[in-house]
Amino acid sequence: MTFDTKKLEELRAKYGEGHGGSIHDPEFRAVADRIFSASGTRSAPYAGVPTLLDAPLVHIDADNPDFGDLQVALIGVPMDLGVTNRPGSRFGPRALRTIERVGPYNHVLKTAPTFEVKVADIGDVPFRSRYRLEMSHDDIEAHFNKVVDAGVIPLSVGGDHSITHPILKAVGRDRPVGMIHIDAHCDTGGAYDLTKFHHGGPFRNAVLDGVLDPTRVIQIGIRGAAEYLWEFSFESGMSVIHAEEIGKMGIDAVIAKAREIVGDRPTYLSFDIDSLDPAYAPGTGTPEIGGLTSRQALDILHGLKGLNFVGGDVVEVAPQYDTTTNTAHAGAQMLFEILSLIRFSPALKG
Repeated sequence: MTFDTKKLEELRAKYGEGHGGSIHDPEFRAVADRIFSASGTRSAPYAGVPTLLDAPLVHIDADNPDFGDLQVALIGVPMDLGVTNRPGSRFGPRALRTIERVGPYNHVLKTAPTFEVKVADIGDVPFRSRYRLEMSHDDIEAHFNKVVDAGVIPLSVGGDHSITHPILKAVGRDRPVGMIHIDAHCDTGGAYDLTKFHHGGPFRNAVLDGVLDPTRVIQIGIRGAAEYLWEFSFESGMSVIHAEEIGKMGIDAVIAKAREIVGDRPTYLSFDIDSLDPAYAPGTGTPEIGGLTSRQALDILHGLKGLNFVGGDVVEVAPQYDTTTNTAHAGAQMLFEILSLIRFSPALKG
């Protein structure tokens, strides 16, 4: 195409006036119309009360919850009593709430989920004690049971990875679910220091509780010195893709394997931020070099569109080790990607 005076005049006629929300493409216009006012202004991303993914904040009475027509609940789980190394992921939900400019449009999955799904930030799990780990797990399970009872899909932010065990006890209580687990560690270890309720063992616990089907579990990005702790993954029938295998297999093969393993039945998606290399996400409790790039993680998630997701989480963001806020930003982006996937889940009510 030759750029000439005629083309210039056409561009001036179409784009010379108007404002940033004057979008002509129907798909993009549908998003812009929700963001821009008639005069061409839009809310400043740094203004207002921060919420997860800038979703509406809806107060839910913990004792007598009324979820209305909500389809997805964004839930903070600020608890890190189960860490084996550096604490601090209790601040993860607050850190992700402060991240601006994530979404609203997902150009790969072709969705603006906060507009297309009835989703709200319903605050944090109410804990009875900040000191007692097992009691905290009971509180998480009870809270998520209420969400599941209402037919609402929970999407949570931790907190350490031990929170996923009580969440799975709620999500998988009627039938064991499958899981796509993206992490540096398999988290299928046994009891440490007189307790099995820690962030290194939630998925062993979930399998033994009958709420997680290990034959429908794939663990992606596994690496580091703790391989000797993960024999339960292999013994139970989980599929493990180590970080060093991903480059050799290729992203498409990883996606195909994941889709084959979980099939079309109910599936949970758990994303530990330490799956990313510390170059991209240093703010976490157990960093492992040689991890996924943020690009690889996004590509894997984008390949999961259409699966039957019944819940998900992003865990282990510890902002005090995150001097650039890159880790929290990556975590918020992964949360947005999982919400975008839930937009296409057959489990989404209504």
